[in-house]
Amino acid sequence: MKLYDITQELLGSVVFPGDPIPERKLLKRIEDGDVCNLSYLQMCAHNGTHVDAPRHFVKDGITIDQIPLEIWIGNAYVAEFTGDIGADEIKRILSDMDQAAEKASLGPVKKLLIKGKATLTLEAAEVLAGTDLELFGNESQTVGPEESPVKVHQLLLGRGMVFLEGIRLGKVPEGIYLLNAAPINVAGSDGSPCRAVLIEL
Repeated sequence: MKLYDITQELLGSVVFPGDPIPERKLLKRIEDGDVCNLSYLQMCAHNGTHVDAPRHFVKDGITIDQIPLEIWIGNAYVAEFTGDIGADEIKRILSDMDQAAEKASLGPVKKLLIKGKATLTLEAAEVLAGTDLELFGNESQTVGPEESPVKVHQLLLGRGMVFLEGIRLGKVPEGIYLLNAAPINVAGSDGSPCRAVLIEL
């Protein structure tokens, strides 16, 4: 069984412009005579590799603790793309995903991860909004254009899709994998860090 760790190391991770930088402080140290080492973490829920719940951009959207685990765990298709993903490009990627799932006799795949420096345009998001995709992930710290991510988030989170942002897929070939991106269970939160892993089928 081959595993791909697609998670950024938290303290050295890329941070979305304007978000606080994650910090770790030692409250206790064995070398100072304490009985144990004890770390205190201070961070934004959207630092590093993390997930977005609908509540992130939808006033009454569901929160991290209300999302079933099967949304974060299951078969996912990895596609490679660089640049702004438009409507035609996302349709091609979805077609490739369906063909790969059919060839592997896996049934519908409802999680899509994009390898490369890519973000969704609003036009591509409108295409995705008309599908039954449950999760969309990419390597950027935001799925929409960094300079204007709001509309993409509002549209897709508004229809109940979730996001997996800030993943690292450089060593992962295109194809279908078992994804485990279960977030930390934070009650009422709009997002959460996670340890995202792909398992070769």
